[in-house]
Amino acid sequence: METRMTPDTVNRPRTVEQVVQGTATSDGAGVKLTRVLMPHLQQRLDPFLMLDVFRSDEPGDYLAGFPDHPHRGFETVTYMLAGRMRHRDSAGHEGLLQNGDVQWMNAGRGIVHSEMPEQEDGLMEGFQLWINLPARHKMDAPGYRDIPHAAIPAYTAPEGAVVRVIAGQSNGVKGAVHRETTEPVYLDIQLPARSAFVTAIPSSHNAFVYVYRGALQVGGRLVESGRMAVLDSDAQADGVRLVAVEEPAGAILVAGKPLREPIVQYGPFVMNSREEIYQALADFREGHFS
Repeated sequence: METRMTPDTVNRPRTVEQVVQGTATSDGAGVKLTRVLMPHLQQRLDPFLMLDVFRSDEPGDYLAGFPDHPHRGFETVTYMLAGRMRHRDSAGHEGLLQNGDVQWMNAGRGIVHSEMPEQEDGLMEGFQLWINLPARHKMDAPGYRDIPHAAIPAYTAPEGAVVRVIAGQSNGVKGAVHRETTEPVYLDIQLPARSAFVTAIPSSHNAFVYVYRGALQVGGRLVESGRMAVLDSDAQADGVRLVAVEEPAGAILVAGKPLREPIVQYGPFVMNSREEIYQALADFREGHFS
């Protein structure tokens, strides 16, 4: 859904505080993936809890999928670049994610769901991002939304970057999803070789860039494919500037307003205290999730 843009003015782009290389791991029933945002970065990148990256054309890496498993206390955002993944959950929702689609799920007080491939070969590629919920909303009713590729606003920047605005706002284009408390920004940015892209983001937000194709200069620092650049929190900075180097590049830019609340995680449950984790475990065992 191509939308007319209004260029942002960025006078002081953010610099890179650190570059992070993810850790190869597996999850679900043995799906191979790379975990980029790990627990030691949760406070630094509050409200974001986890970023998993998956990319493989080997069926054995993904066919087992993610059978039924619970969540409580946060949101999951699954963005498929390539492949087919079926979602089903205990609240009666079901949907098929395909190339360019997004699933935004609010686990709230508890949900059990599965994510299973609907392909036997070919490339499976995408991201899953976890976003924390504020304490006052952790026990809300769960919710779910499928966002097809065609419903995600997109625009072409002056130097040719094609930007999909999944959440928040960029260069005057409002995204498909908005959240009042964490105010997430989630952009997928495709840059031609040797082109630049600029967007404003609030100085109050924590932010990172994950490069999944090519290489980018981010705030003057080279960030290669498969690396996450944690952006600084300079209160005077008003945006981000990305420059593709010798070849086209692709990246996601994610930013959000921190909650500044305690984070207590036990596997698929993220609450504010150990007591709330114990209660989540008891509620799950007793079948109280939706």
